[in-house]
Formats: sequence, structure tokens, C-alpha cells
Amino acid sequence: MSERASSASDAVDGGGAWRWDDVMGPHDGDVAVVSDIDARLGHLENVIGDRQRATADEYRLILAILDDAAYDPTPWVGPDPTSDRAWNDPRGRTPGAVRRDRVDLAERAAVAEIAVRLRLSEQTVRTRAAHARTLIGGCPRLWAAFSAGRLSEKHAVDAARLASTLPAGDSDAFQRFDDAACPQALALPPAKFAVAARAIRERVHAESIDARHRRAADDRGVWMRAELDGMASLHALLPADRARAVMSRLDRAARHLRTAPDEERSLAQLRADALADLVTMVESPTATIPSPIPGTTGSAPRAADLQVHAAETSVGPAHAPGALPAGPGGSAKPDAPRTFRAAPPATVVVTIPALTLLGHGTAPATLEGYGPIDLATARRLAGRATSWIRLLTHPVTGAPLVLDRTTYRVPAALRRWLGVTSPTCVFPGCGRAARECDIDHLTAWADGGTTDDDNLDPKCRHHHRLRHESRWDIDHPPGEDTSWTSPLGGRYGTDPPPF
Repeated sequence: MSERASSASDAVDGGGAWRWDDVMGPHDGDVAVVSDIDARLGHLENVIGDRQRATADEYRLILAILDDAAYDPTPWVGPDPTSDRAWNDPRGRTPGAVRRDRVDLAERAAVAEIAVRLRLSEQTVRTRAAHARTLIGGCPRLWAAFSAGRLSEKHAVDAARLASTLPAGDSDAFQRFDDAACPQALALPPAKFAVAARAIRERVHAESIDARHRRAADDRGVWMRAELDGMASLHALLPADRARAVMSRLDRAARHLRTAPDEERSLAQLRADALADLVTMVESPTATIPSPIPGTTGSAPRAADLQVHAAETSVGPAHAPGALPAGPGGSAKPDAPRTFRAAPPATVVVTIPALTLLGHGTAPATLEGYGPIDLATARRLAGRATSWIRLLTHPVTGAPLVLDRTTYRVPAALRRWLGVTSPTCVFPGCGRAARECDIDHLTAWADGGTTDDDNLDPKCRHHHRLRHESRWDIDHPPGEDTSWTSPLGGRYGTDPPPF
């Protein structure tokens, strides 16, 4: 038997278990492995430090560009017209008001340039500049640690967000926050630091919480975020007591419904269904598909009749406030019979390929403001539609037929169609829904531009102003793609429709 095998045999204890340490001898290999791991961790620390320093530098550079734009607006909005003694503002503004507008528009144009060039949202650019300004001007210790790569971006952002809510000009509060928060940021992970920093902010804030709460309540709101697989999240910012009351009511309703002997939904599902019933007051009758579709014959539509637009769909009658519709045994399943009172109609816009609607195709339907939805939901909504618009398209290219208009005002049907072809503002990266935008003539009406879909597009008020009041401009040559030209000469194509 070899010496190694003999050692291995001797390493078996009385219970038949291996004693691997006795086989391998001294842990020289372990020392090398530990040393290698430690070296890699040291390299990782250096990489993270470099990234955090670079991130701080990014914030600083964004702020510097915006400050330069405010100091000298000319590269962004052109020469100052008030320097001409013969100048007269057609809108009746004073020279001071014009100069203030120039500074504001220059900053907006610079934000847009940074955002489009770096593929960021404009809000992200503004937020990073604001965080840098807060930390540089009010929290020098935190900024120094961030710039040195000792703080993560999350630590810096949380600190800046909290510090920015301190009273403007209260240098003592900013210093006390900076002195107390910096050691915590260097010692705690982000989640625990956020808790500690909120407590520090509360201690140093000179204003009463009652006054702050009254002001904060002005920011209350509800918004939606698209999720995967035909789902979405609803978020609400409410006063804490009202939010707690909402959750309590939903929980109470869910637990009551859960006691039904045939109820199979989880509490989480019941809370979600109760919220939908209480807020939207939705009725779920069996879906019926109109046949034929108004405006078509009884046969299946041609490929040219590509899309049917179900508009002004009534969200339906609803149960009385405070009562959940009950099915057998007290359950409130989606298909249970319900006794409702009338509810005001809401507008739900769904675009459905006609062949899909009739069961002869599988192309997805789209819900305005969300995106693709499952066909069962689309057909159910189509079955409730109170009005229909048939949008004819070219049978080969799929392009819409031109809707030429001879009036300046955009008709409702044309505006609706533009919302299908361009669901959002056409500025690169802007997600403002078309229904909330201005409809802009690419070639001005005064210059012979027509009111048709080839010469119109939706622009949010902010980017509409940038086009006409800064050096941002849009170009739409016949037969070519639309593009934007920035004040610095960059050319950027519009985003393609998302669906």
C-alpha cells in the first residue's frame, strides 16, 4: 500500500467516517486559496470605488453643464433679443421676463441634449443635477465621501433626497444633518442608512411635522406601472392614516370573503379583487363579440381593414359604496351575479386587429397606456364597446390612408388616429401620452402646412416649446424618417412606436 493510501486508511475513525484533515496534512493549499479570494475582493473594492468616483463625477458634470447654460443661454436659445434697443416683445413681456425665460429654456434644452445623447430620461438628468447641487452646497462631508468613492450612489441619493427637504437657507440644519449622516453612511448598508438618515432629518428640521404634513399632502396622487403578462401595478401616495384605512378595509373584506366554503383565492388575490371592485366598480358579464363589426359585411374583413378601435368603453355599473358584490356563500368571484347601481362611463381605448377579434388571427391587441394584453380581455372589452372606429390601412404596406384636412383645427377622429400611430410625444425618450400632448404642425399652417396625419405629430407642451423657442428643431423630409436636431448639431431619430 502506498504511503498516501496508508494515510487515508488510517484516517478512518472508529465510526467509519473520514478525517480529511488527517489525509491532506497541513492546510498550505487553503492559505493560497484564501489569499487568492482576498486579492479578488480587494480588486472588487477598487472597481467599486472607481465606479462610485465616476458616478459622482457624472453628477458633477451634469450640474456644471446646466449651470453653464443658465450663465450663458446663447448656445442653446440664440442671441439675447433684449440687447437690441429697437426690440419689442410681441407677447408684451418685459426685458427681465424675457431673460428669465431664456435661462429656463436654455436649461431645458441642455437637459434634453444630455438626456438624448446619454439615453437617459430628462427627469433623471434633472434629478442628478439637483442631488449634486444639494450635496455640494449643503452637505460637503457627504459629497467628499461620495467623490472619493467611499459612498455608494444609493447612499448619496438617499442623503441628497432627505437633505433637499430641509428648509432652504437653514445652513445650521444642513450642517447638523451632514455631520450626523456622514458617519452613518460610511458604516451602514443603504437600507439601514435610509432609516437612520430619516431620523436625523427629523431631528434637525426646524419646521413642525404638522406644517410639513400639510404641504406634503399636496403631492398625493395615483399612478400606474406596466408589468409583464397583461398585469400592472397601481401606486398611491396618500396621507398615512388614509392609506392605513384603505389597507384595513381591503384586508377586512378579503378575510370576510375568505370564510366562504367554496372560496379558493388567497388573501392577496382577494385584496386585489376587492380593490378593483371598490374603486372601478367593474361588472364582468359574459363577453359577446359583435358580428358583423359595424361598418363591415358579415364576412371576415379584408387585410386592409386591419384595426378596429374600441373607444369609450363603459367600465360599467357598480355596486353601492361599502358593499362587495357577493356570489353563492358570500364569495365575490369575478363571474358572480351582481346587483349594481349605474356608474359614470370611463374611456378605455383598445386597438384590436379585426381578424383577431373574429377569432381568425393571433396578432396581439394593445391597451392604450399599457401595451399588449391577452385576447380574452381584449374581446371582453370589445364586447362592451359603445362606439367603433374602423381604421383602413394600405393592404400591402399597412400604412394608414391619408386623412387630408382643410382646416387648422385637428378633428377628434384624426387626433385619435395620431394617438394610435404615435402613442407618446415624438421627442426621443419622452413617454408623455399622446392624449396629453399638443398636436403640432410639422410644416406650419401659415406656411402652407396641411392638417393631415402626414403633417401632424403629438408633442408634450415642454418639447413643443423647445421646438419653437430654443435651437432644438424637427425635420421631416418627404418619404424619410423624422429626426430632431439639437442646439449642438446632433441629429436624433424619433423613437419607434412601442407596440
